[in-house]
Amino acid sequence: MHTAKYLIHADIRTSGVVERSDVVGAVFGQTEGLLGEELDLRSLQEASKVGRIDVEIAAEDGRSCGEITIATALDRVETAVLAAALETVDRVGPSRAEVTVVEIEDARAAHRRAVVDRATELLAEVDPRVADSDAIVVVEGRADVQQLLRFGIKNAVAVEGTDVPDAVAALTAERTVTAFLDGDRGGDLILRELAQVGDIDYVAFAPEGQSVEDLNRETAVEALRKKVPFSQVPNSGAARAVFAGDHPEQESSANGTGTEAAAEIERGEPAEPANRDSGASETEAQQAAAADAKAPEDRGPATLRDQVHAVIGEETDRVRLVDESFATLAEADATDAVAAVADAETVPATIVIDGVADQRLLDVAAQRGVGEIVATETGEYVKQPTSVRVRTAEQLARGDIVQDSH
Repeated sequence: MHTAKYLIHADIRTSGVVERSDVVGAVFGQTEGLLGEELDLRSLQEASKVGRIDVEIAAEDGRSCGEITIATALDRVETAVLAAALETVDRVGPSRAEVTVVEIEDARAAHRRAVVDRATELLAEVDPRVADSDAIVVVEGRADVQQLLRFGIKNAVAVEGTDVPDAVAALTAERTVTAFLDGDRGGDLILRELAQVGDIDYVAFAPEGQSVEDLNRETAVEALRKKVPFSQVPNSGAARAVFAGDHPEQESSANGTGTEAAAEIERGEPAEPANRDSGASETEAQQAAAADAKAPEDRGPATLRDQVHAVIGEETDRVRLVDESFATLAEADATDAVAAVADAETVPATIVIDGVADQRLLDVAAQRGVGEIVATETGEYVKQPTSVRVRTAEQLARGDIVQDSH
């Protein structure tokens, strides 16, 4: 049989004792010719569109009861018609019978659940960092966790807003905790809430006005290495101000005894050490700064918000394909977005489109392995791949964290 799409589950009860072969014969015999040649059970089996009829039957007190299972490669409507035909079986051998369809199960959904469950088990076996790590990184939302995972930082946990879950608060009492938050007022508020219910050891912020989920690997790792002890955070005002300042304590906390609280980063793909630039001469640093000041237009948008402003904010009617460092890979008219993504030589991390993120764009993005779409507006989706997050420019501007397509 072709790959099963649906499983028909039906209960059967008879007034007398019957065997499995009796039930199978009754199903074939009493449905023959009922639905025409196209939905005849024997014809469907010969065409490999219906699997074997599985029957589990047991006798008790002179009666039999059991379950009938039939796998089909038909569509939903045809499967439902076939299931209804099963309920017309009213005799098995000399006994009266009653067949009731209990469920039509989507076999593919069951397979997907099995795959997800097994993948979760395997991930826990390979890298259960949060469960047993001595140090954890507390971030604002799930999108931040996903971004850090891309960088090999696997001991992050999300608080999902200012209402810190009790489980996260309890976890902070047992581990060395680094709070890694967005560089905005929301990050300050979450830090205050976390400090009231949990135990924080170190604090790190994304650069001013940026979110953790929008950082590239180098910036994220640099921010974590520049974390400061929580004791240095003022009780009032913007907590991120102390992180942005030039404090010698930052270097000691990044390279000294507090390093165990930093993220556990995969060494197979190391980021640039934070202190590598410190060996450069002051003259070189001044020359680099001067070069940056002279040609800012050559650098292009540095963050996701910059890209969104350049494409959507300027109402360009364009689509831009962006890599993990928020550099532009390709650009096209918004009407050609599907083709641009499908034909892209390098798979983009993000699609920014001044238009609607419709079903076709979402499908091709999922097929190519794109992680996120930011659009002017979202469409109506019949199916929503779990691997692609979709949100609007307005949601990005508001700082909404979770707007996954699933």
